[in-house]
Amino acid sequence: MFSNCRRIVRASVLTLAVATAMPILGGTSAMATEIRYVVNNLPVTSYDIDRRVAFLRLQREGGNLRQKATDQMIEQTLKLQEMQRRNINIPKEMVDQAYQRFASGNRMTASQLNQVMAQSGVTAAHFKDFIRSQIGWSRVMQARNSSSGGMSEQDVVAKMLQQGGNKPSATEYMLQQVIFVVPSAERSKLLGKRQREAQALRGRFRGCDSTREFAKGLIDVTVRDLGRILEPELPGDWKDQIKKTSPGNATGVRTTERGVEFIGVCSTREVSDDRVAQMMFQSEGSGGEDMEKASQEYLAELRKNARITKR
Repeated sequence: MFSNCRRIVRASVLTLAVATAMPILGGTSAMATEIRYVVNNLPVTSYDIDRRVAFLRLQREGGNLRQKATDQMIEQTLKLQEMQRRNINIPKEMVDQAYQRFASGNRMTASQLNQVMAQSGVTAAHFKDFIRSQIGWSRVMQARNSSSGGMSEQDVVAKMLQQGGNKPSATEYMLQQVIFVVPSAERSKLLGKRQREAQALRGRFRGCDSTREFAKGLIDVTVRDLGRILEPELPGDWKDQIKKTSPGNATGVRTTERGVEFIGVCSTREVSDDRVAQMMFQSEGSGGEDMEKASQEYLAELRKNARITKR
């Protein structure tokens, strides 16, 4: 299924330089790991903090990195505990896919990213734990917002009245996804060939009705009808390309964790109904700054109520 999840980990999180990523924690792995803090009976170790210090260095972060790393690891532990309390589980596959997208966004393979993480002292495991906590925390905040009522129908009506009683409209897309599957074990061998095949099929794309006919005879090609998707629901990693693509045409070809893909835009139309109104008004009230403020306030609340002991 085509994921509608917001992309949590973006390529801008880190500035990665493969050529200059050198070991920065030489000898640390040989040192004894010690418990530095206990957060609600869960330990935060010196090993955890050292990995986060390396992570901050990789981001070109300044200031007191050890204190920042300590604070972040305490907060990450609180996030993971809150995820567990709310029964929010992030599958390994989702984390691995986000890791692969991050690598692709930095023009690397997952293996190359593993090497950078190892050389810099971060480790792939630490970065994946960070990814898991970020995705999970986003779901915690969504659940918290939902449980607090979010935007009610009354709120939507009030918004509409402020705009003269007019409902907002949004573009609804009918989409089709074409995937040229590349098995992980054969990625280095087949990727170039699959990219050429995908480009050739995209060049013949004239609408969604003929895609399956064109794909006949091609090995390991999946064509998925994604149905109708409103613009606010478009996934972040495809959104800009889809919006720039006119009906009857296809987006550019992208390399993903599954292989090589493009999206066909079958048709579009403007819609205006209660669901669109609630979605558009809700998105207006959940800007990045507001969400970040709410996240920090909730973390502060969790930290205040937590049992945090320094060792």
